[in-house]
Formats: sequence, structure tokens, C-alpha cells
Amino acid sequence: MVNSKGWNWGIIKDDKDSVWKNPSEWSYYLLNRWKLQEKESFLDLGCGLGRHSILFGKNGFRVYCFDISKNAIKRTREWAEKENLSFEYRVGDMLELPYLDDSIDAILCLHVISHTDTIGIKKAISEIKRILKKDGECYLTLGSKETYGFKETNWPLIDVNTKLRMEEGPEYKIPHFYADYDLIQELFNEFKIESIQHIGTFREVKGKIFSSYHYHLLIKKL
Repeated sequence: MVNSKGWNWGIIKDDKDSVWKNPSEWSYYLLNRWKLQEKESFLDLGCGLGRHSILFGKNGFRVYCFDISKNAIKRTREWAEKENLSFEYRVGDMLELPYLDDSIDAILCLHVISHTDTIGIKKAISEIKRILKKDGECYLTLGSKETYGFKETNWPLIDVNTKLRMEEGPEYKIPHFYADYDLIQELFNEFKIESIQHIGTFREVKGKIFSSYHYHLLIKKL
């Protein structure tokens, strides 16, 4: 199993218009869903700069902020304090989550759980299952084997599902696990899979189109 490594948040600016300072479109659906389900505790697993922690904190959730990056936790705390919000903060590895069994109602894990290899992702999934309450839900993303990073790059192969990202930027030399539908069914066979979406995004660099596909999963602990 590879060693866990977090994003280099130090090169990301605190720009209020940055995607990393604004909640994702999926988070608003989850906010309403989990409020209707009367969920109370929310874990922002891989909180980054805190965009989802702030959203859920402002809407009455008891928020737990977790990231492997000390810089990310520091900046999330600073933002929350400016908003007069009180959260619990932990720096650590997603393969050993510092929370009690059956203690969390809802988990959001966007573009985080894929940052390991096949052995590591199985461990991370078991940790999510351990800390979720019965009927607790988790929304997470996994890199798809249809994305250019898996299909078209010569990045080093760690195992049959994992490559080491060699593109300059905050994810440089971070492992990326990629899945397909059958592998997802295998990995999450102890959960109820509420939904699976296969979503593509596209960007143009110097006239060349790059595609990036992710699986978006909503799972429930049985």
C-alpha cells in the first residue's frame, strides 16, 4: 500500500471566486436531503479550504473537519472563525479515521478517496462504514477508468487500478485510483448504493481537449 499524501494547498490562493472557496453544486442537494432526514453530524472528509464545512455549519450541522493537510485545516479554521462558527478539527490519514464507531450521520468526500491505491481504498471504505451510523449516508467520488489520466497518460502504474499523477500542480505525485462500474459494485457490496452517476468534465489546453470522468456515489450504511 502506498503512503498517503495530501494536496499541496499552499499553492492555492484564498480567492473568493475560486472553485475551492465555493460549495459544489451537489452539496446543496445533499444539504436539503440530509436536513429532511434530520441528520445532525456532518464529516467533511478531506475538507480542503472548508467550502462544504462552512455551508453545512451555517445550516445547523455539527461539523467535523478532517484533512491530511495541516495547511488546509489551518485555513478552514481561520475561515470558520471569521464566520463565528465552531467546528471540530483533525489532521490525519483517511485510512485511520479518528472517530468512534457509529458516530457520524453524513459524510461528504469529494475528490479525496481516490488518492490512494487499491489496498488503501478498501481500507478507507471500511473506515467510512465503521464510523457511519446505521442508515448514515456518504456521498463520494471516484476517478473513472474512462478519464484521460488513466487511459491516455504514461504516468507510473502502481497497481492495475492506480497511477501516480505526474502533472504539475497541487496533485503532483499523488496516487490516483480509478474504477469502473463492476469494481464499484464489488467495493461497496456492504452498503446500499442509493445512486451512481458517471459525470464527465472537459477542459481545453492549447487547443487540445482533455476529458475527466468521475463516478459520483451516494451510499447508505445498512
